[in-house]
Amino acid sequence: MAFAYADIADVPVLALRWGDVVLDRTNGRWRELLNLARLLLGERFQTTSAGGSEGFSLLFEMNMLFEEYIARSLKRALAGTDLRVISQGGRLYCLETVDRRQVFQTRPDILIKRGDTVVQVIDTKWKRVAAKIDDPKRGVSQTDVYQMMTYGRLYQCSKLTLVYPHHHGVGCEEGMIGNYAINSSEDRLELFSIDVARGDDVQARLSRACRSGSKALADRSVG
Repeated sequence: MAFAYADIADVPVLALRWGDVVLDRTNGRWRELLNLARLLLGERFQTTSAGGSEGFSLLFEMNMLFEEYIARSLKRALAGTDLRVISQGGRLYCLETVDRRQVFQTRPDILIKRGDTVVQVIDTKWKRVAAKIDDPKRGVSQTDVYQMMTYGRLYQCSKLTLVYPHHHGVGCEEGMIGNYAINSSEDRLELFSIDVARGDDVQARLSRACRSGSKALADRSVG
């Protein structure tokens, strides 16, 4: 787009000649976009009161957006290390029928791999976690825990992490907000929160979610 508009000079917002714009049947489809541009550039805001005026809305699928944000940030954070970030990968099946057909395929949000070994499974949840004093489960959905148990079994991974957006009601700083031992094993399920309102050094902050698991795996290998 910058190339296409290279020969067009910048015009100050106050000098824009809205009255010179003519809409007819050849360009009428731009009418709503023109109205939105006038609204934004004119620093005007939509009213929320009742009435017949038209307005605009912009909606985001926050679950998908949060997942993509965490995955891309982790890829940058772990670049140059021996760890790889695989988003929406894995695709192992849970069950097998009598005639050997695979059913119920899984797609974990994020897999952290060293070589061919999955060292961590991360699932992002755009949900509000609770303060520990209010709920020892932190408001974590039971179905989310079942899902992570399945991932741990299928991908033979001992470090499972649920990542949530941080908020002040959590009652602590962002980072590790929950750490649970999985019964009858040395595996663990961790809860990690990240403050998406902070733009500073998100890669370093997110890498903490992987650091302890990588160290534990290395220590286990040496032992």
